[in-house]
Amino acid sequence: MGKQFGDKGRHWYAIHTYAGYENAVERNLKQRIDSLGMEEKIFDVVVPTEKKVKIKGGKRVEENEKIYPGYVLVDMIVTDDSWYVVRNTPRVTGFVGSGTQPVPLTQKEIDELFSRMHSDTVKHKIDFSPGDVVSIVDGPFKELEGKIGDIDEERGKVKVLVPMFGRETPVELDFLQVKKI
Repeated sequence: MGKQFGDKGRHWYAIHTYAGYENAVERNLKQRIDSLGMEEKIFDVVVPTEKKVKIKGGKRVEENEKIYPGYVLVDMIVTDDSWYVVRNTPRVTGFVGSGTQPVPLTQKEIDELFSRMHSDTVKHKIDFSPGDVVSIVDGPFKELEGKIGDIDEERGKVKVLVPMFGRETPVELDFLQVKKI
């Protein structure tokens, strides 16, 4: 091997995986760390997720959604052998970095990521874009059509521009009250 890794310090690195296999990679890598005795160099493996509210069958459900699909975070000291263990875990395609040199995540990136992962604020998964034409399915404006103006993911609200009295009037609705036409 002989890759002379510069900084021998402990850092978080992002590894790229086949999409949909993040949890399998996390499991496999944790088993490999254990069976190959790498606990001194590879400390943690995390699939970053955050809580999102989605609609399933007309009901609100909270789900953990991957923040970065196709990526897993590894807290490790990069040496030739720790690099090799991670790199040769099934369904890992490589480290994020330049060439063969893994580039650690910055402290700011890690802080932001972990605050999203441990936040009590639930984001709403709203599959609308400004300009989409929607039908209002609930509430006092039921059966009217309009165009999406603004979207507030944090509150789960959409502003719909509804033609009333000869002009477009903005109406704030819960995202459950509208559907795409």
